[in-house]
Amino acid sequence: MSEAVSAGPPAVTPAPARAHSRAPRGLFAAAALSALLVLLPIAFTFWRAASFGIGEAVDLIFRPLVGELLVNTVLITVSTTVVCAIVGTAAAWFVERTHLPGRRIWAVLTAAPLAMPAFISSYAWVSLSLDLQDFNGALLVLSSAYFPLVYLPVAAALRSMDPALEESARALGCNRWTTFIRVVLPQLRPALLGGMLLVALGVLSEFGAFTLLRFHTFTTQIYAEYRTSFDGGGASLLACLLIVICLIVLAFEFRVRGAARYERVDRGTRRAVLRYDLGAWRWIVVAGFAALAIATLGVPLGMIGYWLTQPGAAAVTPADVSPELLFNATISSLGFGLAAALLTTPLVVPLAFLLVRYPTRFATLFERTVFLAQGIPGLVIALAIVSLAVHALQPLYQSATLLVIAYAMLFMPVALVSVRAAFMQAQPRLEETARALGLTWSQTLFRVVLPLAGPGLGAAAAMVFISVVTELNATLLLSPIDTQTLATQVWADTSTMAFAAAAPYAALLTGISLFASGLLFALLGKSALLGERS
Repeated sequence: MSEAVSAGPPAVTPAPARAHSRAPRGLFAAAALSALLVLLPIAFTFWRAASFGIGEAVDLIFRPLVGELLVNTVLITVSTTVVCAIVGTAAAWFVERTHLPGRRIWAVLTAAPLAMPAFISSYAWVSLSLDLQDFNGALLVLSSAYFPLVYLPVAAALRSMDPALEESARALGCNRWTTFIRVVLPQLRPALLGGMLLVALGVLSEFGAFTLLRFHTFTTQIYAEYRTSFDGGGASLLACLLIVICLIVLAFEFRVRGAARYERVDRGTRRAVLRYDLGAWRWIVVAGFAALAIATLGVPLGMIGYWLTQPGAAAVTPADVSPELLFNATISSLGFGLAAALLTTPLVVPLAFLLVRYPTRFATLFERTVFLAQGIPGLVIALAIVSLAVHALQPLYQSATLLVIAYAMLFMPVALVSVRAAFMQAQPRLEETARALGLTWSQTLFRVVLPLAGPGLGAAAAMVFISVVTELNATLLLSPIDTQTLATQVWADTSTMAFAAAAPYAALLTGISLFASGLLFALLGKSALLGERS
């Protein structure tokens, strides 16, 4: 699962047999298409912003409102990232390094909030108390939604860490706390910083939760500017500021991470990790995990269940849920998710294969261009696609086709991580044997490589499906007229405080997300098992 939440493109080890060979032109062109598809809306955003005059741009940027938005955005991003780092690292340590009662159950419950969209959590907390519509409420909701992004990679790093390092520190007289600070924490640095980067980028791109929590950031103002002036010029200028902030975060993470390497030189014999006895703290820690589970899962699921059982008069706005509308929203969500998965997964196959079998500077450049989509808020990309469609692609405007293409742009990095990992597990000698028997590279890809990488491709498709079903930003701006999804319906009903009306949509959305997440874990486990056998 640590691959699934990777913050960026890890180093790829070149295959010796192909390190200096030339990639087929068709493969190279297909990989370049993926990079260009991501680069197009980003470039168009800057082009639209450049159309502003200097004076007009200065007047727009240096408004007091923009200063307030900057303070709010930076403050909530830093605060949420720090809280998630502390909670995620502590949870990973107790699960992986102590004799915690019910350790396996807590491991599942701690990772499960990743399948709960932040705007669903905000719906639950806001419907519980309107007093949470402020900074403290935003910090609570976003921390509970994003801390698994730190927990999962840190837990994976703790599992793979060499226990001899801790044993040596203890033998030299270091206590548990000193050993953790001076030995364990430096080894966790790549995983911890990667998780924190994902949290920071997630908060910067969040829109639905901030809207429901009435907390104003750059994303909420960009949407307001778009709704006020449909041409999107002012929104594009604010979007450029947000892009710059995201790029600063990426550069800062790269600078802090540095070029240090943490892999073991000699694998040796795999040994069991050290586990510490909690002693009198055992039940206090269990109580902490129980409180965490209640805040991240109990409240959202409990409030959804509560509003499902309330009559219409119990809601601020009466609940009048049409079965036909509920069915259509469910079909739309499932349909868009499947269509995006079927488009995005094959779209990244050429680039992933190029990176693993024909690593070059151009392949790395294409990869990093694709990963820009992970650092740019979805609302910004969606806004650029809207403007691009209005000015140059009028027949595609507000069409299902354009929305699915937008999903592919947004979630190519998600699919690329799993597909690349699957290709790295496939044995190069099997491909060489197929080529020696007379198969072309394309025949080898379809008849040998893709079947071996099947579980990884399935995991990539499942990850894209989950991301699309729970996606809100692009869907709000690009969905065809009279088309509703479960996510947009929850947002619309909660915005008018129709909590009971939103409950059926929230329940279905949560159920689909949890089921797909379970399928994803199964596929990732199968992929790992095949990797060990190969």
